[in-house]
Amino acid sequence: MRLGAVFPQGQFKTVDPDAVVRLVQRLEDAGYDHLLVYDHVLGADISNRPDWTGYYNSADPFLEPLVLFAYVARSCSLELVTDVLVLPQRQSALVAKQVATLALLAPGRIRLGVGIGWNDVEYEALGVDFRARATRMEEQIPLLRRLWTEPSVEHRGTSETIDAAGLAPLPLEPVPIWIGCGTDSRAVARVGRLADGWLPEPTVQPGRGFEPAWLQVRAAATAAGRDPDALGLEGQLWSPPEHENRLPDRLARWRDAGADAVGINSGRAGMPWSDDQLDALLRAADARP
Repeated sequence: MRLGAVFPQGQFKTVDPDAVVRLVQRLEDAGYDHLLVYDHVLGADISNRPDWTGYYNSADPFLEPLVLFAYVARSCSLELVTDVLVLPQRQSALVAKQVATLALLAPGRIRLGVGIGWNDVEYEALGVDFRARATRMEEQIPLLRRLWTEPSVEHRGTSETIDAAGLAPLPLEPVPIWIGCGTDSRAVARVGRLADGWLPEPTVQPGRGFEPAWLQVRAAATAAGRDPDALGLEGQLWSPPEHENRLPDRLARWRDAGADAVGINSGRAGMPWSDDQLDALLRAADARP
């Protein structure tokens, strides 16, 4: 079972470029297989939103995942995974171009995890209809695959139009597209119909909603004429220091559930960037069964 580290960007208030490189190199030396980076373009200013219940706001730091991957790709050999990129708030052709470039510069090391997101404030600022995000992503995923494989694409959909245009150069091999989501029946059916793999939300765990949702994913794949055994699965574990003693057992549960990989998130437990975060992730690597 492969092991991924979630980039601890929620901890930093300033960015040390050298520390970022040291982090990914030490993770690779410790036996991690991939780096997972989550995404927000904008956070809501909650000073005038007293009822805000979102996970993040404008005070939470985020680096743009694809730009970050371009920076670290030459510093390590880790697979680079978005977990997840909020795809519907972006233009498909631009995402296809950015990811194709990364795939050419880091061959075989890019995995595009996508999701519909939850932040309506962000969608509004980016000029995309929040209510149409699921439908939009269902159109975007096959369109991305066409843009990566066809020299010229003709597409007239409900949200995007491409009039006989294409990317150059094309990536040398397909870029896997995984979907990150919870256990909503519409979302897991989307995984089975469209994705190369599933990135369950961290709240979804073996014994806590995973099993029935995974059965739905596989059933949707079968109904769509796809091979359910070809779908990838990567769990995620929150592992702040006070929970580290539970990590070996929790990793073993994902292994027994058939996961190909597990991502370790050291959380936002007050640890400074980046040495304490790194130490926590290095200790987690030792817990792999």
